[in-house]
Amino acid sequence: MKRLLIILLVFTSTLQIVSAQEDWSWWNDAHGWETGDPGWRSWLIISPAYLGPNALPVPELKKGFIEGHMELELTVSSHFLSGDPTQDISGRAYIPFAQNKIAVEMYGVLFEHYAYTEEIRDERFSRDKDGKGYAMGDFHFSTYIQLFKDRAFPNTLFRAILKTASGTNFEGARYADTPAYSFDFSFSKDYGLPETLLVRPHAMLGFYSWQTNDELNLQNDALLYGAGADFQKNNWRFTPSWTGYLGYKNNGDRPMQLNLEFRKEYNKKAISIKYQHGLHDWLYKTIRFSFIWKLNGIG
Repeated sequence: MKRLLIILLVFTSTLQIVSAQEDWSWWNDAHGWETGDPGWRSWLIISPAYLGPNALPVPELKKGFIEGHMELELTVSSHFLSGDPTQDISGRAYIPFAQNKIAVEMYGVLFEHYAYTEEIRDERFSRDKDGKGYAMGDFHFSTYIQLFKDRAFPNTLFRAILKTASGTNFEGARYADTPAYSFDFSFSKDYGLPETLLVRPHAMLGFYSWQTNDELNLQNDALLYGAGADFQKNNWRFTPSWTGYLGYKNNGDRPMQLNLEFRKEYNKKAISIKYQHGLHDWLYKTIRFSFIWKLNGIG
C-alpha cells in the first residue's frame, strides 16, 4: 500500500512538472527562449512604454504651495489604448499640518481591470496568456515642505515621493515590482483674484529614479519636469499642463503627456474631470473622474 502511494505521488509530481513546462511553451516559442537563457523576469522591460498605465506614472504637477485643508479623494479612470483598454479605481488621502508648512499624502490604485491583445502581450513579454485579469497597484507616499509662500519670490514647494512595490501581476507586465522615489520643486505666482479671474502659472523640476532588472544598470534615473497654469473664476478652475520625465536608457522611459483638468469647488466637496493625452512612451488617452471630500487640516 505504501509503495502504491509513493508511485502515485511520483506520478502526480511528474505530471505537474510536465504540465508546468507545457503551460509556458507558448511563451518560450513566442520569444525563442531555450534552456540556459536568462529567466523570464529579465526579459521584461521596466519602463512606462512596456507596462500598464499605472506602473511608473508621471508624478502630478504641483503648484508651489500646500493646500490648507485635508482631502479624501476617490477616482474612477478609463485608459484608452489600441490593444490595451484599462479601467481602475484609485484613492488618495492628503493631510496638511504644522500651520500648512508640512503635508503628507498617500495614494494608489485600489483595483485595476485590463484586457490586452496578443500583440501587446508579446511586445511586453507578458506571461499572462489570455491578457485579461485584475490587479492592484503600487502605493505612493509623499511629503511636502513649504519653503516660500506669499512673498516677492514665487511660491516654492518641495516634495519627496516613495513608491512601493506592492502592485500585483508583475508577470502580466502591469506593474514594475520595483521601488522608486522622486523629489521635485514646484513654483507658482498668482495674478488677479478668483472673483474676477485668477491666473496662476506654475512649473516643476525634479529627479525621478526607479529600480530595473538590468544587471549592469540596476537603476534608471530621470529628469522630472512640468509646466502649467490655473485659470480660476469663483469656484471653477481650469488647468492645462504639460508633464513628463526623461530616463537615461531611452528604452521607453521618456513619457510625456498633456493634461486638461476642470475642477468645481463646493463647500465641503469638489469634483474633478481630467483628461490626459500621452505624447511619447506613454500613449494612453485617459479620462479621470474624481470626487473629493474636503476636511479641516491638523494644527
